[in-house]
Amino acid sequence: MINKILYCKIRLFWKLLGTIPLRVLYLFSDFFYVIIYYLIGYRRDVVMKNLSFAYPEKSKEELTQISKRFYRFLCDIFFEVSKFGVWSDKKMKRHMKFVNYEALNDHIRNGRSISLFLGHYGNWEWISSMSLWLDKNIAGGQIYKKLTSDIADRLMIDNRSKFGVECIEMSHTLRHIHQHKTAGDVSVTGYLYDQSPMKEESKYFIDFMHKKTPVLTGTERITKRYGFEAYYVDVRRIKRGRWQAEFVRLHPDPSSLPDYRLTEIFYEHLTRTIYRQPEFYLWTHNRFKYAID
Repeated sequence: MINKILYCKIRLFWKLLGTIPLRVLYLFSDFFYVIIYYLIGYRRDVVMKNLSFAYPEKSKEELTQISKRFYRFLCDIFFEVSKFGVWSDKKMKRHMKFVNYEALNDHIRNGRSISLFLGHYGNWEWISSMSLWLDKNIAGGQIYKKLTSDIADRLMIDNRSKFGVECIEMSHTLRHIHQHKTAGDVSVTGYLYDQSPMKEESKYFIDFMHKKTPVLTGTERITKRYGFEAYYVDVRRIKRGRWQAEFVRLHPDPSSLPDYRLTEIFYEHLTRTIYRQPEFYLWTHNRFKYAID
């Protein structure tokens, strides 16, 4: 049961934080970076281990520099997310731009539903503002994994729902998709697809960051079963506080692909994105826990 009083206090704090100019929040971020990286050392061993898998050719000094840039970015995200509660639609669109959104709108107008394949890269929380760029006559949804803290889970849902996108718990994914398909709705659904499956659910492994890594395959199965379009969301940072995401079509006919090929194409795109700007991937996640050497 969520503690409503504590939740309201945290939400009020979050809104007040969002009223502070972004340039000032980045000063706070710089301060917290020192605490998180140098004093607490939050998951530094996991980050360095993951980076060493991804970049076996780099020296420890080079990996440390990437790690430091990553922690600066991680602190930035914490403060950037607070802007969800106070920014207007116009202001949000200035800071989070989308490229090739016209292709998605063409599919929507033609009655085609879309699966969006995303990784934990860049400011993935701001990605939910994509609904500001898309036609309004859609069933917009984000699949998410419920957090262990009820308060954190509620805050996350509130943030991601601000722009009219429904948050669907992972276990309810198929029911959500089937209901909208049966009703004749055009749906656009985002999946953070680089999450690790449970050990007992690790059925398929791909080469990811030089490791045989278990991957989820449910989004591929749903996309092919219902004949949805498949797009990758390619994110890059233009400068501090300015992000851009491009919709990249994974394949013109996903249903024609052999099993797991759509998932492999997604990871090929994600790998290129990570290598382009490695500091913006979520390296604190123990992604290779069940990897095979």
